[in-house]
Amino acid sequence: MASKSSAEYYGNLKEMSTIRAIAETLINSDKVRKVTLPEVYELAKKQPGVSTTDMLIYPKYAQAHNLPEGARVLNDCHGKILGRTAKARRFYNRLDISQKAKVEGDFREAVYQMQHYPLIKAEAVIGLDSDLMIKAIFVAPETDASNMLNWLMNFAPYEQYAEQYEKSAKLPILDIILIAFNEWTCNDPFYNNVGAPQLALVDEIHNVNICLGMRYFGERKKNTLTLAWTAGMKLGMAACHAGIKEIDFTTCFDQQWHKLGKRSIAFYGLSGTGKSSHTNNADNGGTLPPGFSKVVLHDDAFQIDLKDKICRVWEPTLFDKTDSREVGHPDWKYCLSLMNHMQLNIGNKNWPVGLDIRNSNGRALLDRDLLGKHVNRCSFPMALVWLMKDTVLPPVIKVTDKYLAVALGAALMTQRNRAENVTEEELKKLVFEPFANPFRVYELYKDVEAYLKVIGSGAEIYSFNSKGYWKEADDILEKIPLQTSLTLQTAILTDQLEWEEWKNVPGAMIPTKESVNRLIPDYYNIYNPHTRQNSSEYFDTLTDRFQQRVDFLKESDVKEIPELLNQLVSSLKIII
Repeated sequence: MASKSSAEYYGNLKEMSTIRAIAETLINSDKVRKVTLPEVYELAKKQPGVSTTDMLIYPKYAQAHNLPEGARVLNDCHGKILGRTAKARRFYNRLDISQKAKVEGDFREAVYQMQHYPLIKAEAVIGLDSDLMIKAIFVAPETDASNMLNWLMNFAPYEQYAEQYEKSAKLPILDIILIAFNEWTCNDPFYNNVGAPQLALVDEIHNVNICLGMRYFGERKKNTLTLAWTAGMKLGMAACHAGIKEIDFTTCFDQQWHKLGKRSIAFYGLSGTGKSSHTNNADNGGTLPPGFSKVVLHDDAFQIDLKDKICRVWEPTLFDKTDSREVGHPDWKYCLSLMNHMQLNIGNKNWPVGLDIRNSNGRALLDRDLLGKHVNRCSFPMALVWLMKDTVLPPVIKVTDKYLAVALGAALMTQRNRAENVTEEELKKLVFEPFANPFRVYELYKDVEAYLKVIGSGAEIYSFNSKGYWKEADDILEKIPLQTSLTLQTAILTDQLEWEEWKNVPGAMIPTKESVNRLIPDYYNIYNPHTRQNSSEYFDTLTDRFQQRVDFLKESDVKEIPELLNQLVSSLKIII
């Protein structure tokens, strides 16, 4: 299905927001030149801060997109800011009347400033499944050609899917518009300022995103995805900032596994919790039965279609950190583009180096072929896994109470660490990011309702602890190796675990001793919640963590539906 232009969508054009009207005027200006991916690649090569390396763009991708033979990867190096800036975000539909008028005026002024530069625009298709596609238009000065190139690579150039898209039925969703202008000048203290003003303006009702004064590509990528996720939610789907893969057991050499059929499992977690490690691992550390087949939908973004009971992907590429990829790493074969990498002369070749030596948060766009076989839709998830660095939770729990399951997702947490300049008291406070999605722009209760429906449609919920489990104290932990977590993942997929109640947390279960020790010797003794040292302090901390979740949910917009809030907070109880 396809999205609608403004002319098609609005029955009454006066319903259009002022922000979209300004953006529409710009994208339809005769002074804005439309470019294709090969054209913007040539422009990006000339952009200040962009270097052409001697690393080849993944040849399969280059050939498919008509890039010149031997096209090489570009490295776009920024200045001070190397990541997303949450403080720059302003939500148009949450502003009062005077603030809206102010932002509208400042956006008009920014567009006027932009038109003193040569302007270009590109069109992309967001979503690769034929039943969920949205058209997007991106306008920026030629000085932002590198980000436009990366945006086209991250999603899909319109020309690639034009025939399929134009045959699709129309969705009741607006085309996405993205406007970016790095050279914006404005001295108003209303906007975030880091020596220059910054604004990431979101109009999710009218599908417009504005990036002013920000060079970082992630602002364009996540702003576009924000609107795509929101569109999917409006269509009755669950938005997923998560990875998902599907394992086919019918190809296993041993026929005992064939009865499992195909099973999908999804992983939700904040940075560093193991989302990609679980999604992308080739064989779960050697624990999957020989002969299995695997496809990956994506490791970062998809939508669960509750009506058709399938999952649909948004992007054909991966936007990965490269701090662990040294020179010569096999993943570089799939590279399309780089941001903020050191370059060295190695063997008379201009070679990019990952490892975050020049700066933190070096990033690469990589073709999804890196993951092996991939698909644009996969089966409804058998299991959803919340990945949390919560030291009072065992390595795995199965959550059988649907309200507790959703409450833990809605209050998905991480912790501060001693590298941050905070007090010991602050270290005890949890940081919450519902469903690991900092890009939600609609009410949290809508996600809560969506995930209750996902559970009602058959998905089971698990929580993995990806940090370490309380041994003697909150900072004296039993390690939880990745191999242990991967083994547990396979055990869930293959029904090898039996479960018993965790008496302290009604609605949660832990693996039985016999079933888990068969797979991981002595697991039950090492991670049994009933044998924690300094148990009084342990249970006090467990109780406090759950109370912090209760407090967070009570302060969230879920309180707009009192009955739903009560069901969530009532499930978050600890029995000592």
